[in-house]
Amino acid sequence: MSDPFIIAGRNFHSRLIVGTGKYRSFQETARALEASGAEMVTVAVRRVNLDRSKESLLDFIDLKKYFLLPNTAGCYTADEAIRTARLGREVGISDWVKIEVIGDQATLYPDVQATLEATRVLVKEGFTVLPYTSDDIVFAKRLVDAGASAVMPLGAPIGSGLGIQNAANIRILREMITGVPLILDAGVGTASDAAIAMELGVDAVLMNTGIAAAHDPVLMAEAMKHAVLAGRHAYLAGRMEKKLYATASSPVENVVR
Repeated sequence: MSDPFIIAGRNFHSRLIVGTGKYRSFQETARALEASGAEMVTVAVRRVNLDRSKESLLDFIDLKKYFLLPNTAGCYTADEAIRTARLGREVGISDWVKIEVIGDQATLYPDVQATLEATRVLVKEGFTVLPYTSDDIVFAKRLVDAGASAVMPLGAPIGSGLGIQNAANIRILREMITGVPLILDAGVGTASDAAIAMELGVDAVLMNTGIAAAHDPVLMAEAMKHAVLAGRHAYLAGRMEKKLYATASSPVENVVR
């Protein structure tokens, strides 16, 4: 691949990671996943029916096509998140985990200290840990030092669809975080939000509500696929310098006659 996206030694072609919650049906989930072109999909361990004798979300995800990233959604302490991650591994979902420890019920902002604690424990137990965190550069660096395989800062509160609220912090994170991917997680509401995130230099975008809550989730999933690709290409191409005054597109100076 000319522009590889690598997490913990694993190559992915798509830089769009999608969630599987909030859809109207499992069938709609499957159609949206297909339209998104994503290779990695997240599943909430605590919300998946692990009794395979009954219909489950996992019945609608082709495990030969998609890489599952279980998450600890719904956990409010480090201990809860650690136990949930262990459960996901024990039932055979994955030894990768998106750590999500919520610190505030109203905003669903992450408890960064608890996230760091859970990351340290799970890394020592052999998990590949991708932590959802704030856009705080100090804690981002601590997560990397703790062995996180990626850093996933929020763009805006989970499910808000507000887009990136602090672009300056994302730029700083892009400059400061090296060695592991920087993945924007939460806040994307439409395709332009995804494109802007990629133009800021993040390595990938993770989203759920922005697709699932759209009037047409399947069409929005396709839009997000193109937005992530366009944003990545724009970042690699390097945008033109912004200027206060106009510059003619067809200058007449130095024209050969």
